[in-house]
Amino acid sequence: MFQYTLRRLLVAIPTLLLISLVIFLLLGLAPGDPMAQLPLTIPPEVKEKMRQSLGLGDPLMLRYLLWLKQFFWIEPLHVLDTVFGLNLAGDSQRVMSWQSRAPVADIIALRLPQTLWVVGLAYLVGIAIALPIGILSAYRQHSWFDQLGTFLSMIGFSVPTFFTGVVLIVIFSVELHWFPSLYDTTLKVTDWNSFLMQLRQMVLPVMVLALYNASQISRFMRASMLDNLRQDYVRTARANGLSERVVVLVHVLRNSMIPVVTVIAIGVPQIFGGAIITEQVFKVNGIGELLISSIQANDVPMVQTLTFIFAVLIVLFNLVADILYGVLDPRIRYD
Repeated sequence: MFQYTLRRLLVAIPTLLLISLVIFLLLGLAPGDPMAQLPLTIPPEVKEKMRQSLGLGDPLMLRYLLWLKQFFWIEPLHVLDTVFGLNLAGDSQRVMSWQSRAPVADIIALRLPQTLWVVGLAYLVGIAIALPIGILSAYRQHSWFDQLGTFLSMIGFSVPTFFTGVVLIVIFSVELHWFPSLYDTTLKVTDWNSFLMQLRQMVLPVMVLALYNASQISRFMRASMLDNLRQDYVRTARANGLSERVVVLVHVLRNSMIPVVTVIAIGVPQIFGGAIITEQVFKVNGIGELLISSIQANDVPMVQTLTFIFAVLIVLFNLVADILYGVLDPRIRYD
């Protein structure tokens, strides 16, 4: 397993380099001017000097190599300096946002907790809902529970998150006044009342994302369970006198989780992409809102860094899914 993981990590290096080059070329060759939103009263020569200060006058490949050095070398050194109080990076130039003139990593670090609070909790809630529904729907196939679960899953997966968010806001915020419609990112949890307020404002965005994730995962869980319930080893286990609980929750569930693990692992980076829309609906000041505002302002360094982080997450969690295969299925050996 160790050798396989090491090989996959080595293969991931050129893959990520190629992805970073494609992203950089697409953003570098795309139309748009970071000076477009500046006042018209600024003279053209001043705008040109500002473009030169941002490095736009340098050759495209030179800017790409500089970004690689900053992302893979200088930024990790700054992280070490911040955590351990060192001075390894010194005054090295970091990846700077064209919009705020601040380091990109610092801005992402400020926005990331808000996204993790909402997205991370929503994904865990979605998994906790999907797995029992999928297991019970498969075990009681064609029952009223299975039909209800299928109906709700199709609705949850088919309806876009921005529409679900608006509907929940109208029902629970406008009509019932149970939960706030907007997410207050300035709220700090200092006591029990502020903690309850934080939970109340997280309910609606978490419900939207959890419903979407649970709808997809529960369908995969049900299909995988149905496929394994018909296998010969299930009949053999029942013939040997094992209880139905042991047969379903130990033997069938473990084998059924193998394809579901792929969906769950690959869905982790996808949920960050889905949160872009949800954060706009509920005004969560997280990574999604940061990406949208950066695209609107032609902030290429910020857009490039965020997009590349999404690509790293996809490659990483694909590796995690492959490793979990060997844990769940003893027949799979990579070494």
